[in-house]
Amino acid sequence: MNTIKKSLTTTLFFLLLLTGQGAIATHIEASVDRNPVSNDETFQLLFTATESPDASPDFTPLDQDFIILNQSQSSKAAWVNGKSSKSVQWILNVAAKNSGNLTIPAIEFGRDRSNPITVNVIKDGDNKAVNTAEDLFIAVEATPANPYLQSQVIYTLRLYRKVDIAQAQLTEPELSDAVIEKLAEDSNYATKVKDIDYSVTERKYAIFPQKSGKMTIKPPVLTAEVVTNARGGFNGLFSSTQTKRVTAKEVILDVKPMPASFTGSHWLSAEQLEIKQEWSGDFEQMKVGEPVTRTLTLLAKGATVSSLPELNTTKTDESLKTYPDQPVLKEHKTTDGLLAFREEKIALIPSKIGDYKLPAIKTPWFNTKTNKMETATIPETTITVAAGASTPTVTPPEATKPQQETAPIIPAPSESPTTNWLWVSLFLALGWLSTLFYFLTKRPALPVVIANDEAELSLKASIKQLKKACADNNAPAAKNALLAWGLLNFGVTSLGMCADCCDARLRDQILQLNEVLYAKDAPAWSGKKLFQAFAENKARTKMPAAENEALEPLFRL
Repeated sequence: MNTIKKSLTTTLFFLLLLTGQGAIATHIEASVDRNPVSNDETFQLLFTATESPDASPDFTPLDQDFIILNQSQSSKAAWVNGKSSKSVQWILNVAAKNSGNLTIPAIEFGRDRSNPITVNVIKDGDNKAVNTAEDLFIAVEATPANPYLQSQVIYTLRLYRKVDIAQAQLTEPELSDAVIEKLAEDSNYATKVKDIDYSVTERKYAIFPQKSGKMTIKPPVLTAEVVTNARGGFNGLFSSTQTKRVTAKEVILDVKPMPASFTGSHWLSAEQLEIKQEWSGDFEQMKVGEPVTRTLTLLAKGATVSSLPELNTTKTDESLKTYPDQPVLKEHKTTDGLLAFREEKIALIPSKIGDYKLPAIKTPWFNTKTNKMETATIPETTITVAAGASTPTVTPPEATKPQQETAPIIPAPSESPTTNWLWVSLFLALGWLSTLFYFLTKRPALPVVIANDEAELSLKASIKQLKKACADNNAPAAKNALLAWGLLNFGVTSLGMCADCCDARLRDQILQLNEVLYAKDAPAWSGKKLFQAFAENKARTKMPAAENEALEPLFRL
């Protein structure tokens, strides 16, 4: 009987274990490489899982509205900051059977399921304003065409071709007084334009105009070696190439100034914005002398990290000491635009018991989707501090009276010569230790502080010289300032080595300066772009160096 009872208990335990495991489902995110799409275009449908799902996917529900042309699967694992992460991805190249807002249904991976999403499929010709007489051409568009100051504009470039290309070089779009960032990776797909098959390469940029008024985006230029069969030959073995140069059309932006309805002291425009706070411990039950860390986070979609304001600006009570850390700044590039992230950590150490009020944090911002001012708020927070384990306590006078009235068991110090010598020896030892501690800690600190101050002053001086050289379009002076800055920051001694330590935009500008300095027939040099790239690079040097650390999704649609 006991054996049967134990067997039933074991079976019930494993059934409960299996049920518990099934309750923890693997998150599977469905997405597309672009939206909207044309009904004669192919596009990529992606399913990304954070862990291996319960079973292989069943894609048959897609057959109702989509044609699956091919599919592939990939997986990757990473180890960042002592934590392992894994992702599995299924990539499907599909084409829509109909136009309209089509729903990609939830796909089952055994007991796990993906989220349903909607794709806007446009009829053929609704988004085609191109010249099909050419074998190779570029179409560009900017959305929105009339943005607000420092708001995001998505600049989309599409290269159409029905010929083979051996080599190609594509310039970047240019716009003075603007920040331009390339978004994500290029996407490639096939489409039809007026019943003609084309291969398309699509590239996106985020542009943030820094002044209002009409601004013209200088179009990109493609120089390509187009493969021809002019010489004939066996299987095109002796095919020749022809150089072709293609220029896109200019796009004019009508940038609107900051609206009069915005009353905030810091102009910030975004498509979405979120602010939050987290605590390393219970802030309602803090102890005197024990630190607790407050983390403030600001997330913005459609904004640059340099436009995000400082969050910890209010002063606290003198009995509540604050020790802020350096802010963490990140930017994440997606096909929909730029995501900006700012994090501030502040350690709080109370010195007295009581209640402390941290004022509310309010961040006014302008919503470019609704064209209205909004305010992201962290409400006022009350901290309650109690006595800690190390808090000194005062002994009541009554507690000492019985000890004064009782006769001492040990003789008084004045009655023992040995005790007197012990006290004198202890006093001399403490004096010697204090002197030793002073010479070990205080004396060497002075030269270090002076050295750091001198290095900081030299660094600021080199940046000031670079700014002046760029304003004066003085290439040799800009070179000297960059070399001084590179030596202090990275320990490098040439422009080429300095360029390798910077981001892509500043690196290109430094290399261009190097070419101007040593070219035989050098054109006139303008330093405006160099210092603009330098200012952007300076902001990015404050970001973490770990490139493999992925930024978690900010907004789920």
